[in-house]
Amino acid sequence: MMKSFGLTDKGNVRKDNQDCFIIERCESQNCLVLALCDGMGGAKAGGVASQLSNKAFISHIYGRLTSRVKKRLDYETLLKEACSEANGVSFEYSRFDEAFNGMGTTLVGGILKFDGSGYIINVGDSRAYLISRRSRQITQITRDHSLVEELLEYGAITEEEARVHPQKNIITRAVGSEAQVEADYYRFSLKSGDILLLCSDGLSNTLTDQEMLSFAEDYPDPEALCHQLMDCALKRDARDNVTVIAVAK
Repeated sequence: MMKSFGLTDKGNVRKDNQDCFIIERCESQNCLVLALCDGMGGAKAGGVASQLSNKAFISHIYGRLTSRVKKRLDYETLLKEACSEANGVSFEYSRFDEAFNGMGTTLVGGILKFDGSGYIINVGDSRAYLISRRSRQITQITRDHSLVEELLEYGAITEEEARVHPQKNIITRAVGSEAQVEADYYRFSLKSGDILLLCSDGLSNTLTDQEMLSFAEDYPDPEALCHQLMDCALKRDARDNVTVIAVAK
């Protein structure tokens, strides 16, 4: 049986929380549908972008999963269509008012079957991690769409330099900022004892991957793990909004 939990906090510096998350159970398809967004474009606009995109993404997926018209599910197509729907909703909304012009959001989310089969897409630098407590390993499933990630791939900077790079918050893709967006798709599998962790950069910029792994080893229950990770981020004076979702098999 899958256990899941999520937490979000505005952090210690920001006045508003532009992050949001949704976790939905779909019993008819034996799965969880989940998504996490981190908005950008001003306090009001960023929050609007993340909320709109998150709801549109989840609603599109849930509607297809529960449709009476039975079709074979192509998870990659479904998730990319859901992302396009979220992008369209947010982009069109941004054109209503100049105050929302240029708003956008990261998005990481997808479908996790109760048997452990997982399907994830991402846009931006919110991440998905697979944590294996059995082998004591943490693996980043998604790839950041960010300037720093590109510099890392080109070998222009080191991992240590990336963590403190002055432009580490610049993302190269966002949902809602343009008429079209390209999402990356990933498949993975959770085995018994494994944990799927989704987080915004407010967490990944504050804790290292190995620290996340260490907490997961000590706190395998999703609720306890989320609280421990959040407490640690806030004690380190998190300068950004912090959001984390944990799912354990």
